[in-house]
Amino acid sequence: MNQIDWKHKLSSRKLWAAIAGIVTGLAMVFRLDESTISSVAGAVVSVASVVTYIITEGRVDAESVRKATEKQADWSKNAQAAASLPNTAGKAEF
Repeated sequence: MNQIDWKHKLSSRKLWAAIAGIVTGLAMVFRLDESTISSVAGAVVSVASVVTYIITEGRVDAESVRKATEKQADWSKNAQAAASLPNTAGKAEF
């Protein structure tokens, strides 16, 4: 069974716009005043912005760490390969 990628889903602007729409619609159904509806919709959009920013920055940071780790592993592998070569310094070949 496929796993749900919650990080991706929660960072979707479409999801948060839909949630704001639902909350606004429900507020209208329950006949809340316009200032309350605006406040709630604004809060939902604000939370969406913060959550999206945090998740996106986390992904960028994780990718940076992954690339740095790969680069370090390549460097280490190359250093080990170079160390295993015979030292021919100072020997002349004719």
